[in-house]
Amino acid sequence: MALRMKSVISRTHLTAHLKHITYDNPSISALVSSSRSVTTMLEHGVVPDVISSVPGDKIKVTYPSGASVDMGNKLTPTQVKDEPTVSWSADPNELYTLCMTDPDAPSRQEHTFREWHHWLVGNIPGNDVSKGEVLSEYVGSGPPPNTGYHRYVFLAYKQPSKLTFDEPRLTNRSAEKREKFSIAKFALKYNLGNPVAGNFYQAQYDDYVPLLYKQLGA
Repeated sequence: MALRMKSVISRTHLTAHLKHITYDNPSISALVSSSRSVTTMLEHGVVPDVISSVPGDKIKVTYPSGASVDMGNKLTPTQVKDEPTVSWSADPNELYTLCMTDPDAPSRQEHTFREWHHWLVGNIPGNDVSKGEVLSEYVGSGPPPNTGYHRYVFLAYKQPSKLTFDEPRLTNRSAEKREKFSIAKFALKYNLGNPVAGNFYQAQYDDYVPLLYKQLGA
């Protein structure tokens, strides 16, 4: 009994010690976070459905509703209807491209419209998205009814230089030209390489979706 109690106490102390190390040591915290990102993106098939490798950094995404994105957590279309605040570890002297894309259109099982991109901004100085060149205005999640959870993936790419994009400029009042997009092909076209940061959430239909469809003219 004494040996068993000693073992329990030892495990408790070790767990507490590891937590202390994780939160007090930035390097180890980053390593743990990166490991979790790799595992989660692989488990949910973001790799290889959207990208070929997991980004080394995590994008921070916070919505006006108070909801935040956390590697596959479940949010509602109502929570994510407005453009979020986005940031990542960026060099203020470099330019970046940000994308939000859904590989599950119209569903994860039948993704004939993969990908439906929700947001695309280029020539972003550092991570100041407000100063970037908007190629596609932000559109929140609109998964059709009875199609289960969709994955909504945020990706940031470091650009080799300032780019001249020949993509159509899309507003958030129409759904045209957003389907059958590929962020991987887009990255290849503009020599963006692999994403430097990423994150994603999941959402399924709720009562806000019909309002979004009306906004998009559907």
